[in-house]
Amino acid sequence: MKKTVTIRLTCHLLLVILQLIAAGAVTGQRITVSASGKADFKTIQSAINSLTDSSDIPRTIYVKNGLYQEKIYIEKHNVIIEGEDRAKTIITASIARDQWRCLHNDDWGVATLNIDGNDITLKNITVRNNYGFEDRKPVTIFCNTDTVNRQKTISKNSHQMAVRTMNATRLIAINCHFVAFGGDTVSPWNVDRGLFYFKDCVMEGGVDFYCPRGWAFAENCKFISHSGTAAIWHDGSRHQDSKTVLKNCSFEGFDGFNLGRFHRDGQFYLINCRFPANMADRDIYMVPTTNKLLWGRRVYYFNCHRAGGDYAWHADNLSSASGNPDPLKINADWVFGNNWHPQTKTN
Repeated sequence: MKKTVTIRLTCHLLLVILQLIAAGAVTGQRITVSASGKADFKTIQSAINSLTDSSDIPRTIYVKNGLYQEKIYIEKHNVIIEGEDRAKTIITASIARDQWRCLHNDDWGVATLNIDGNDITLKNITVRNNYGFEDRKPVTIFCNTDTVNRQKTISKNSHQMAVRTMNATRLIAINCHFVAFGGDTVSPWNVDRGLFYFKDCVMEGGVDFYCPRGWAFAENCKFISHSGTAAIWHDGSRHQDSKTVLKNCSFEGFDGFNLGRFHRDGQFYLINCRFPANMADRDIYMVPTTNKLLWGRRVYYFNCHRAGGDYAWHADNLSSASGNPDPLKINADWVFGNNWHPQTKTN
């Protein structure tokens, strides 16, 4: 009799736990960070290091307002890094990519925020690479890893990454501000399996400062061009279906800045985007290259308008895209082929 009662109580307890999980009452680990020390950790990196490699439930690192002068490495999976206030929760470092690569064989460590974990979410934070804002003059250095050009000149316009992913996939960024002066500010790079979602973010930098590889969707984001020959870029050369979609996004920048470019197979969709009057009269263009493009030019616009009058090249041409997609149905589910639903995680 006692054994039967014990089994029933155990089953009942398991049922209650399952119901609590379904209701959201059982959540993942939550730890806090404060530069002042009034939290679980003083640095973001130490908080990340405290986590196990992975978890079935997201672990939240809540970062209180402050200036965190850290280079961050994320190799754990299923982690949320959430700031208290985007304008006041700032992670910053000063790194020139070319300089880093003269001392290292790869890009791991080239950015302020270096990501090699899957299922990473960033919320309400600013991530800065300050190198180009520090009034730096060009410097020529000896480059040990470059067997062709032993001397390399680093300038304030050189590549400076705020965010760089390696093999990571399923990255979400909500209400974040990514800042650099040079190129490649936001570099989510995984041409084979990369799934990247940005919402309500501000991104600024130099040439190709938003340059995803794989599948990317950005909505309600602002892009600010400081310098360089193009603002956005895409590499979708591994899979024909790879695409970058910018929906309800706006642009601004220096007089005559170019919208975008590509030199590998890419696929651009700009839906309901807003361009400033001082943007150059130049379509997203192909850079002369020896790369073989398999699928031709794929640049599509719908309902995009420029202050002061539209240019002819961004007239609606979405109907010419494969499958004649309905602009009302172009969302994250469409971009990611219903294999990932990041919008359900953020609403």
